[in-house]
Amino acid sequence: MQPRNHPGRRKTATTLRLVGAQLALFRRLAGYTQRELADRLNVGEETIASIEQGRRPLKGDLAERLDLELGTRGVLAVAVEYMPEAEKYPMWAAEFIDCEREAIAHSSYENQVIPGLLQTEAYARAVFRNEIPVLSEEEIGERVAARIARQDILRRKTPVAASFIIAENVLMQRLGGEAVRVEQLRHVRECADLPGVNVQVMPLDSETHPGLSGPCVLLETPDHLRVAYVETQCGGQLVSDQEQVSYMARKYAMLRTEALNPEDSKGLLDRL
Repeated sequence: MQPRNHPGRRKTATTLRLVGAQLALFRRLAGYTQRELADRLNVGEETIASIEQGRRPLKGDLAERLDLELGTRGVLAVAVEYMPEAEKYPMWAAEFIDCEREAIAHSSYENQVIPGLLQTEAYARAVFRNEIPVLSEEEIGERVAARIARQDILRRKTPVAASFIIAENVLMQRLGGEAVRVEQLRHVRECADLPGVNVQVMPLDSETHPGLSGPCVLLETPDHLRVAYVETQCGGQLVSDQEQVSYMARKYAMLRTEALNPEDSKGLLDRL
């Protein structure tokens, strides 16, 4: 069964494409190629291409510079000002964010970074500073704020039932520096004691591993439907086909049996 439609979700995708199409039209009317315009503004050609294709939101500071360069008299800046709030997220993530906000159960396996719901502000900032193409400080700030806001589901009046499995190698990484790492480890340890939160570590010395195909998130909706979310180098995908979701749920169940139990995981975090 497909996830429920959400009017704001359709509006989000349409707005991004509309603004991108407007930029492409104004650029062509001004006689620029994508590379020429990028060079004029000292930004990456991929940045212009991504915005025109609706894969990346246009931000206010760049919109103002584009209006000046293209002679569009504030049209792009006004379009950005009235974009839906949901566009603080990349387009491919918006549907997942909607489902996560309403979920009654959240299960996450991560082998690259600390799960977003457990990240500190400093760690999240370090994550976004490693994005390619490079994000502006404004974009980084907006994405960090959006990520921290998502964490409310762990502390709401009726918190989500949350299970996190984190590969041990993630805990060893010094993303952002040692001070950021130590603060992040302490935060994960504190979150492990929250009501409804279960944190397990997948140890490095495990001889079997059912999660080698990569990270995933499983969500249960208030209607008791299950959906999954997976990310690739090109973005993310919300999976609603119940056969595929069942397959990922079985893998997750196997991961829980292979990982350290919650108490041993807390002990490892304490030692780290």
